[in-house]
Amino acid sequence: MKRMLRSAAALGLVALTGTALLTGVDYLTADRIAEQERRVVLEQLGQLVPQASDDSLLDDKITVMDEQFFPNGQQVSIWRSRDHGEPLAAILKFNAVNGYNGDITLLAGINADGSLRGVRVISHKETPGLGDAIEAEKSSWILGFSGKSLENPGRERWNVKREGGEFDQFTGATITPRAVVNAVRLALEYFELNHEALFEEPAETPGGSRR
Repeated sequence: MKRMLRSAAALGLVALTGTALLTGVDYLTADRIAEQERRVVLEQLGQLVPQASDDSLLDDKITVMDEQFFPNGQQVSIWRSRDHGEPLAAILKFNAVNGYNGDITLLAGINADGSLRGVRVISHKETPGLGDAIEAEKSSWILGFSGKSLENPGRERWNVKREGGEFDQFTGATITPRAVVNAVRLALEYFELNHEALFEEPAETPGGSRR
C-alpha cells in the first residue's frame, strides 16, 4: 500500500510540474504569439489598403453578423481605414460558404464609394490544380476584382461567364469561382446598405466589447 501511495504521489508531482512548466511557457510566449498574429493580420490587410501598415487600423475594428449577406451564422470582422477622420475604406473578412470543398475565407477591401480595392483568399480547401487558382500566388484571377463595384460591371453581371456574368470560371471548376464571386457581391451589397453606420459604430476593445 505504501509503495502504491508513493507511486501515486510521484505521478502527481510529475503532473503538477508539467502543468506548471506549460503554464509558464504559455505565459512567457503569449505576448510574442499575439505580436506575431498582429503582424500577420497587418500584412494581409496591407495587401488591400496600404494604410493598413499602420497599427492603428487593427484598433478600428468591429464585428457584425447578418444572415442575409453572410450566411451560416458567420461573424464578419471589419477593419476601418480613415483619412484625417474621414472614411477611406473598410476591409471585410468573411466566408464564401458554397465552395466545392467547404468555406473559402476572404478579405475584401472596399473603398468608401463602394468600389473594390481588391480581394484576397485567406484560406480554403479547394482541389489542388483546379479550385486553388483563386490564390493570388497561383493565378491572377483574384486580382480581377480590383476596381469592380456593383455598377461595374453591373449587378446582373456579377456571376461567372458560363452563367451570363463577367467573371471567368476555371477549366473543370465552376463551383469555386462562382462561390467567390457571389460572396463578394453580397459583401458589396451589405456595404452599400450599411456603410455609413459601419463607420459610425464604436470600435471594439481588445476583448471584443464596444468602446
